[in-house]
Amino acid sequence: MNSVAPLPDLSRLCVHTITTKPWPIETSAAKFAAAGVKGITVWRDTLAGRDIAKTGQLLRDHGLAVVSLCRGGFFPATSAEQRAKALDDNRRAIDEAHALGAPHVVLVCGAVPGQSLVESRKQIVDGIAALLPQCAAAGVKLAIEPLHPMYADNRSAVNTLAQANDMVEALRSPQVGVAADVYHLWWDPALESEIARCGRLNALLAFHVCDWRTPTIDLLNDRGLMGEGCIPLRQIRAWVEAAGFRGFNEVEIFSHRFWAMDQDAFLGQIVSAYRQHV
Repeated sequence: MNSVAPLPDLSRLCVHTITTKPWPIETSAAKFAAAGVKGITVWRDTLAGRDIAKTGQLLRDHGLAVVSLCRGGFFPATSAEQRAKALDDNRRAIDEAHALGAPHVVLVCGAVPGQSLVESRKQIVDGIAALLPQCAAAGVKLAIEPLHPMYADNRSAVNTLAQANDMVEALRSPQVGVAADVYHLWWDPALESEIARCGRLNALLAFHVCDWRTPTIDLLNDRGLMGEGCIPLRQIRAWVEAAGFRGFNEVEIFSHRFWAMDQDAFLGQIVSAYRQHV
């Protein structure tokens, strides 16, 4: 397929709080709204010491949709005690999402160095399954985010969209879906077909955008602004929209380079790059 999505306006632009990490959430809310951003994904660290329900209302008062809460996950461990602690943290994340008014929690699923990926994936499925009754009661979904294979040692044993879709099929719950991040998935030759599969499963809950720099200086904290790298952003957006996705395009950038600059100027660059390249 060679179709390319039309240029977006800002009505589906969401920015993650981690993208403008130096700002507290109150500043992010005001600045995002003033720049024309329409959605915000909240990272849990920004909620520390705050009344979460009031913070959610503050975001909505600024005209921002609360798109998701990041992050839960990190289910695998070598001991039952560690796995139980992980479940407790995920239960807190579900409660936080409910209080905030976020429809889903994004899961970075975890992995254990030295433990087989097969076992880690089993523990991930088991962990998600254990949370489903609480999710149903709270009206909160869980979005499995596949991470690039370079993170398979200790951050996530879910490394392709196919693996995430397999988990969705195995769990058979309307409370479980997928978060697709171009940084982690752009290289996958099966990406178009697996995005289409997401559509058939009605499983695509979130779509994250940034770019892949060459060379990449830091594999975690050197993501590019859209248009700085090699990811075919418009083509991938066309695929997710062909699969029926009508949610936000979420700008999620971890970057020491951008965190060090004036954040007002950076936000202006985000809006401009979004218009030009997403």
